[in-house]
Amino acid sequence: MSRINILDENTANKIAAGEVVERPASVIKELIENSIDAQSKDITIEIEEGGQQLIRIIDNGEGIHPEDIERAFLSHATSKIEGIEDIFKIKTLGFRGEALASIAAVSRVILKSRVKEFDFGKEVSYTGGHLDYIKDVGANIGTTIEVFDLFYNVPARRKFLKSTQREAGLISEIVSKIAIANSKIAFKLFNNSKRVINTFSSPDTLNVIRDLFNKETCDDLIEIESHGDTMSVYGYIGNENLSRGSRNNQNIYINGRYIKSKLITAACEKAFKSFITINKFPFFIIFIDIYPELIDVNVHPAKTEVKFNDDREIFKMVFDSVHKALRNFLEGSFVIEEEKSFGEGSSYEEREKPHEKMAYQLPIDFKKEVSGTYLSEEEKGIEHKELEMTQATYIREESLSKLPALKILGQFNSTYIIAEAKEELFLIDQHAAHEKVLFEKYMGEIENNVVISQILLIPKIIELSLENFYIYKENEDIYKRTGFNIEVFGENTVNIREVPIILGKPNLISLFQDILDDLKNMGRGKTTDIIYGNIARKACRAAVKAMDALSLSEMDSLIIDLGNLRDPFTCPHGRPTIIKLTLNEIEKRFKRI
Repeated sequence: MSRINILDENTANKIAAGEVVERPASVIKELIENSIDAQSKDITIEIEEGGQQLIRIIDNGEGIHPEDIERAFLSHATSKIEGIEDIFKIKTLGFRGEALASIAAVSRVILKSRVKEFDFGKEVSYTGGHLDYIKDVGANIGTTIEVFDLFYNVPARRKFLKSTQREAGLISEIVSKIAIANSKIAFKLFNNSKRVINTFSSPDTLNVIRDLFNKETCDDLIEIESHGDTMSVYGYIGNENLSRGSRNNQNIYINGRYIKSKLITAACEKAFKSFITINKFPFFIIFIDIYPELIDVNVHPAKTEVKFNDDREIFKMVFDSVHKALRNFLEGSFVIEEEKSFGEGSSYEEREKPHEKMAYQLPIDFKKEVSGTYLSEEEKGIEHKELEMTQATYIREESLSKLPALKILGQFNSTYIIAEAKEELFLIDQHAAHEKVLFEKYMGEIENNVVISQILLIPKIIELSLENFYIYKENEDIYKRTGFNIEVFGENTVNIREVPIILGKPNLISLFQDILDDLKNMGRGKTTDIIYGNIARKACRAAVKAMDALSLSEMDSLIIDLGNLRDPFTCPHGRPTIIKLTLNEIEKRFKRI
């Protein structure tokens, strides 16, 4: 029979540290929150080797009283609350009193602090939770804390950390999220002595967003603001230009605290998709100010989860606020667009002209190059003769094709190709069919290392977050093999010089970010087939679209290409490319049999 043991304080602290100190980014989060609670106006963060070798936080806050400096490292020692009743009216970011004790238990820590009432400060050192020394030192008002060799005495925890670049990226992400909620504080982050984040104190959150992202991001933001009896909801949601394949750019703050909430995320996404139906996640920064008595922040050791007294009220308030902001924005945009179009004397139909997009959307090996103009009656007669001449092609290639020799009858709704063979009628979704043609061709080029690229007339420069830059650096070979020629162009910036020709004219920023999101979401251990398959699906954007008018020779070439694929019957997303109706089925519908 196993007996019950009482763990010693050192072991208990190491176990408790696992709840609070998950990785270097969580250490930095806890320490920055202490600096914010200390009314700091400038916070500098320095890291080396992704925070594993060194984390240094320097602030100009109120400091720690010299008599409290040793007490600060005791478990559950805090200046934020005094009793259990204070849990339900917390206005500070920290309150548990576990951070310093947990950090000191798994690292070497030196803390130096001074308050304005004293001409000198105190310095204290801990190694693995044990006090090394405490002494008087000269110091500026505020606190400096250094964390060395994180997890040096817990090697199992260290094995779970990602690469130093990824850990640095996660640190950059958490510093950015905290900076957004604290625009009146100036933040600086240095990675291996290189400055990667620099925000300036400002009463306007939009200025901080501009510092962290760029001007273009700010231009694509829609302001949100709504006030109720018990709460206020405000912030920004991005338009469709900022939507991404992951939720990494979704930020939620409750009373200034960064949190994760499926409830609020669902409310924002549902409001967004009621107006903009794209298969991506919206960018948003949502602030909720609510009476502390109506929430419980004592749910998770990392303090990133919150319970609400009334989930339904929160959901409705957030949904209505986002919905109203989007509706007002889109209504305003519609009026402006209509005025602009009428002023220029152009109609909606003239602005669309889908046939003018065909020159770059069709594959380069189509039999007839598309000029972007409608055919004259004489040219149409030539088209019919060309079609008759190609009938022999069907017979020659039928043995290789997985489709029967199809006779094209026409195009329905500029979306579906109508064809017949023997006593069967075929409807081909031109977009799904072309998607599959591009997908298999691109995958074949990737597999054989023969991706054909095209040089951009104007190279595209993209500024990345630190985390995304490191993800790109880790996957440079994937981009190269799939036909991209990309150069590092300064800190956290890349310069795209060439792209796969099969992609046509993609939105490079969106495409590049989507691939990064895929790589980030899939993580390590995924096979190259999965990675390249996801990238190849991006080629679908170059496919002909619904409502694109095709000539007979274009439809002919598309069907031949489709029939010669390994699997012509479904698109890369699993939708059917072709539907067959037998004469028997048709006559049943007409009640002939």
